[in-house]
Amino acid sequence: MQSGLHPSIHAFQASQWDALNPSAYPGLLHGFLSALEDSKSVGEGTGWTPLYATVKDGDALVGAMVCFLKSDSYGEYVFDWSWADAYHRHGLNYYPKCVTAIPFTPATGPRLLIQDGYDRGVVTEL
Repeated sequence: MQSGLHPSIHAFQASQWDALNPSAYPGLLHGFLSALEDSKSVGEGTGWTPLYATVKDGDALVGAMVCFLKSDSYGEYVFDWSWADAYHRHGLNYYPKCVTAIPFTPATGPRLLIQDGYDRGVVTEL
C-alpha cells in the first residue's frame, strides 16, 4: 500500500471516491467536493486549499481523508483567533494549518474514509 497527497478531487473518478463513502455522507461526496472546487469556493485565494490524503492498494483507492490548508480562520466554526494571536505575538506562524473540516459548515460526521475489508489501523498508519 502507498500513501499520497493530491491537490484536487478531480484526481479521482467519482465512482472510485464515493465507494469509500457507503453511507453517502454529503460533505464527502465527490460531487459536493467537485462543486466546491469548480465554483472556486475553495482553492487559490479563498483561504481553503484542498489537499486529499489517500492510501492506495495497487490501483485501488482504499483510504482517504479530505484536508484543507488554511491561511486564515474564516469560514470555520472553530474559534482559534486567540491561538493565532498568541503565535503571532511570539513570532511564530500559526498558518498555514491543516484542517479536516467540511468548509463553511459546522457539520459533524466522518472524516476518514476506509474501504470495507481493510484494516483501519494499517490504513491510518500510512
